[in-house]
Amino acid sequence: MPKNKGKGGKNRKRGTNKNDPVKRELILKEEGQEYAQCTKMLGNGRIEVACFDGVKRLATIRGKMRKKVWVNVGDIVLLGLRDFQDTKADVILKYMPDEARQLQKQGEIPVSAKINEEESNTGQGWEFDDDGGDDSESDSDDDRPPANGIVPADDDSDDGDVDVDAI
Repeated sequence: MPKNKGKGGKNRKRGTNKNDPVKRELILKEEGQEYAQCTKMLGNGRIEVACFDGVKRLATIRGKMRKKVWVNVGDIVLLGLRDFQDTKADVILKYMPDEARQLQKQGEIPVSAKINEEESNTGQGWEFDDDGGDDSESDSDDDRPPANGIVPADDDSDDGDVDVDAI
C-alpha cells in the first residue's frame, strides 16, 4: 500500500477557524438584478423575498452559497432576475448588516427597509402571556372527583412519617 502523504480528512478543516470578518467591497446591482429582503424560509434552498421594486418572488439560493452563507428572515440579498420567469429569481449575494446600511445611505434601498442588526431570533413569532384565565378556574375545582374514579383519602396525617414495619 502507498504511504499516506496527505494532511488528513475533515477533522483538520474543522479545527481551523476562518471566520475572520473580511472587509469586502460593496457590490451594487446591475441590469437584470434587484435588491430584496427575505420574508419567509421555504426550505430546500428556497426563500420568499419581497423585492424593493414591489414584487414578491420565489428565490433559490445558489449552490455556491448553500451551507456556507446562511440566509435568514430579514436579510437583504441581491437577486439575479430571470428573463423567462418574472416571479422567480436566484440569490446571488447576501449583504452583511453594515453593507445594507451603506446601501441605505447611498439610496439604493429604501430607508423604510428594516435591517437586522445581529441575528436576534429571541421571541420571534412566539408570545406568552400570564392572564390565561384557565389556571384560576382549575384551582377552584378541587371538590370534583378525579377522572379515574379513585378518591384520595382525606386524612390529615403527616406524609413524612411512614411506618416501614406496617408495610
